[in-house]
Amino acid sequence: MVVAASEPLHVIQEEDSSKRRQILDGARKVFMDLGFDGASMGEIARAAQVSKGTLYVYFADKCALFEAILEQEALQYGQVVFNFDPGRDAETTLKEFGRAYIHLLCRPGGGSAIRTVMAIAERMPDVGRRYYARVLDKTINRLSDYLKTHAASGDLTMDDCDLAASQFMELCKASLFLPFVFQAAPAPSEERMTEVVDSATRMFLAAYRAK
Repeated sequence: MVVAASEPLHVIQEEDSSKRRQILDGARKVFMDLGFDGASMGEIARAAQVSKGTLYVYFADKCALFEAILEQEALQYGQVVFNFDPGRDAETTLKEFGRAYIHLLCRPGGGSAIRTVMAIAERMPDVGRRYYARVLDKTINRLSDYLKTHAASGDLTMDDCDLAASQFMELCKASLFLPFVFQAAPAPSEERMTEVVDSATRMFLAAYRAK
């Protein structure tokens, strides 16, 4: 019996993964520059420096490409570690989470996926729903679980932890995210992010900290 060497398969898999990343990088640039409607498979192939034939081997159409980019976005969100240790005090945890959350939203290129999803969600509601569930709702749920622990211990008083989590996240975005995502202002400075998150934390605890 002849045992086939595993090394060639390993090399092929690495090359396949590298080519896929190359295509996704090119597609991301085209979607950022031209939007979903303006992007074409030809433009994406040129930006990725591959032939259209190679492009279609990996992705059936630009919808599949865009969904793969959103999948990467969801993975990036999932890799961010928010410290929701229930033993930590609420003020420290909220400030740290708020800064990390705004960093994530306002990172270079961070607004492009959201802008594109907003532009196509009315025509492709499934894309919008999946993006919300995988990225935004998951973060709300993680914060909500932390708040439930502190509500149960009596540190915080709230009837609806999901609502409270959403409220805090919106407070952290105030004056920062919308100007950034609509390209009306550059990414906020560290000082400005800290100022807004500290204010959001004070407002949140004034409403929900046990008296």
